[in-house]
Amino acid sequence: MAGSEETADSTELDGVENAVASSTEDDVVEDADSEKEDHQENSDGGDTTDDSTAEDPSDNGNSSQGSTQADNTEPSSSRRAFLYGAVGGGVGLAIGATAGSALSRNNQDQPDSTTETVTSTGNAEIDITTDAGQAYTLRIDSARQHYDETFKLDVQPTNGDEDRYSSENFYASFTKTLPSNEFGEVDPDAFNLFTKALTTGESDDFDAIVLAPNAEAKLANPQAAFSSVLTGKGGETTRINPSHTFRSPQLAAEMSEVYWQALLRDTPYADYEADADVEAAVTDLNAMEATPGLVETPALDASLLFRGETKGDRIGPYISQFLFHDFNFGPLRVSQRYPSPLPGVDYLADVESWLAIQQGAAPASQILDDSTQRYIFNNRTLGEYVHRDVTCQAYIHAAFILLQRGPEMVDPSNPYVGAANQGGFVTFGPPFVLDLVMRAAKLALSGAWYQKWRAHRLLRPEAYSGRVHFTLSGDRDYEVHNDVLDSEAVSRLLTTNETALLPVAYPEGSPTHPSFPAGHANIAGACVTVLKALFDEDAVFPEPVVATRNGLELVTYSETDLTVGDELNKLASNISLGRDAAGVHYRQDGIQGLEAGEQQAISLLQDISRTTSEAGFDGFSFTRFDGSAIRIKDGQIKT
Repeated sequence: MAGSEETADSTELDGVENAVASSTEDDVVEDADSEKEDHQENSDGGDTTDDSTAEDPSDNGNSSQGSTQADNTEPSSSRRAFLYGAVGGGVGLAIGATAGSALSRNNQDQPDSTTETVTSTGNAEIDITTDAGQAYTLRIDSARQHYDETFKLDVQPTNGDEDRYSSENFYASFTKTLPSNEFGEVDPDAFNLFTKALTTGESDDFDAIVLAPNAEAKLANPQAAFSSVLTGKGGETTRINPSHTFRSPQLAAEMSEVYWQALLRDTPYADYEADADVEAAVTDLNAMEATPGLVETPALDASLLFRGETKGDRIGPYISQFLFHDFNFGPLRVSQRYPSPLPGVDYLADVESWLAIQQGAAPASQILDDSTQRYIFNNRTLGEYVHRDVTCQAYIHAAFILLQRGPEMVDPSNPYVGAANQGGFVTFGPPFVLDLVMRAAKLALSGAWYQKWRAHRLLRPEAYSGRVHFTLSGDRDYEVHNDVLDSEAVSRLLTTNETALLPVAYPEGSPTHPSFPAGHANIAGACVTVLKALFDEDAVFPEPVVATRNGLELVTYSETDLTVGDELNKLASNISLGRDAAGVHYRQDGIQGLEAGEQQAISLLQDISRTTSEAGFDGFSFTRFDGSAIRIKDGQIKT
């Protein structure tokens, strides 16, 4: 099968180049149409002999790739069908390239590629077709590489829950804003219309989606899951672990962690190691079958509670230096003090308001801030930061902080480090840095939206808590794991609120898109990867600080050196886990989101590395979230 795929994609791209060189538009179109027919025959299985890649006839549309039959078992499905259905295939590439080339040659206003065209600048003449031809070649080379790599991918696995609970109102799937019963279980007919659109991508099918009668909120841009990108790789090329199954001990433990994050929302990070409730959380989570956040340690303790997965997350203050330090945004001096919501005010802890929000109703209240802006010092202030932030805000701020701390922060691979007569600006200077960060953010959102809507469609923690509540009340019998049903956090909520519903930090609850993976985490993974590639990860962060227990001041931190790379990784985790702290995500959403964002940032850096003309540039080098080293040069990955 692999051989037939490689032959097919090579034929397509060779056809593009041959068509560009052909002499008539008719020949180009005829070749493209013939090639398209050949691909359609192949994608229907005409030449395939590998039974393991045959379409699974039992697939009922759980995702565009099919669903798993066991908790984490990859389904059998046609890789070719997936690639042509989800990616758009090479057919579109071939037709677009050949038709465009033919039209350019037949347009009398456009120079032929063999025509000598010059423009004057001072005493020198510049052949503009040389630059245009080079740019064309770079684009073709980049497209070919991404295309070839895409054909080597296996199908994105899912957890199989959509099929598993299809006869039980899809209770483990995302259904917010859709019509539902008094338990928040979706109307099956409405859900099937919803998933049909997410399978076909057709506008008419999206228009046919039915929302709950009282819904004022709309679904958050599901058609973006079908969008394409021209720089880097689109979301359909990311591969992450499937989400935990609804009945798994892993999701039960992560849901219990979210409950504890809500209960400890107002506890200052500075108090964690001496707080009795923090100790109760540690004891409860350690007793579970799958302890959340357990990385290379025998057990959690107060110093590790709610921290991220990288080495940098486990060193120094809980909050990254990049969320503390002031910086200049052009002529504006920015102090990183932010609105602080009033303590003790949470939402959706009663059945009436919970159900209304699941059905898309407008929130009944708004967040009230206290009168003083504060540095981030607890889960509530962190949760509110990631409530009001814009896509790449934290990483643009981080870029300014690093740029304003001088050349010692710049990555040693920057070709202008130590240069005698030039400095970086358009390339390898501030505009270059800021552009790549913003590009990475947009690219990462495409990855998140593809995975969220077309593959996993996992329910949010607030919906999971409804399943816990109605199981404990005896009204319903869901496959909720005992670890969360028996959690000390749930017991405390039943005592104080008389429900097991999750107290959420936002009156509107979670956003109206699926939980897995987290969009904030995808963006964090991509933007932080770009920053690590552009700045010196080993540089020691100067003048580290930490917020006081009320967030009103910053004080010097001096216990250990903090490096730029570690603090960038911590920044990514802070943003991701801040969404958990607010009650709208699970830990796995962040872990896999960071992974997907990193994959897309690497593809972006591959493309950008092809465009640099500086002879002294030896590639983008950085450390991945898993600790492995990577270098990207001339579009190639070297580890």
